[in-house]
Amino acid sequence: MTTIAIGAKAPAFKANDQNGVSRTLKEFSGKKLVLYFYPKDDTPGCTAEACDLRDNYKKFIKAGYAILGVSPDTEAKHMKFITKYELPFDLLADTDNAIALAYGVWVEKSMYGRKYMGIARTTFVIDEKGKIEQVIEKVDTKNHTAQIL
Repeated sequence: MTTIAIGAKAPAFKANDQNGVSRTLKEFSGKKLVLYFYPKDDTPGCTAEACDLRDNYKKFIKAGYAILGVSPDTEAKHMKFITKYELPFDLLADTDNAIALAYGVWVEKSMYGRKYMGIARTTFVIDEKGKIEQVIEKVDTKNHTAQIL
């Protein structure tokens, strides 16, 4: 349950991508951005989601979107994930969960009765002016493109 409303200004962020390059929200000014949060590289749901976005990447580019994935994984893990699945977009290493916290997606989760903190799989579509255009909290990992476009 994110607390960011549609029409609100997207929280600024700064984190390294898989190449160790510092990335910010500001660099996407004037473009639409799909900022998707996912729990972990190379797990079944996260792989399905990334591959659906990969397989439809040309549609996103044609529609004027950039795509950035965000998870707590390291730059090195992101690089392996990108290489393994030939992902055409960058992944941010949110190792301190700062971006996830800013977007309200670092939440308490529960599995087999055990409670822990983790990423709530959520996608934010940010418009050219840096405002939240769409929030997708119930992500269909295999058909995520259809939910966005």
